[in-house]
Amino acid sequence: MLTAQQVRAARALLGWKQEELAQKAGIGLATIQRLERGSGPLMAHVSTAVKIETCLKEAGIEFMEADVSAGEGVRFAKV
Repeated sequence: MLTAQQVRAARALLGWKQEELAQKAGIGLATIQRLERGSGPLMAHVSTAVKIETCLKEAGIEFMEADVSAGEGVRFAKV
């Protein structure tokens, strides 16, 4: 499950401002701002979360699930 922290980290890794993510994902800036203020699982409609996740993955981001040795995270996907 995508978290607010992962969205912030992915956007930072890409060097995108909130406005850029909103535009590229087709979501309002206020929605991105609200979602990024949260912590834990992304509190969004499923369709909104899918748009954000798809946009970031298409930009080269890979989301990592938490496991016994580390928490959730993001990184650039291998090409």
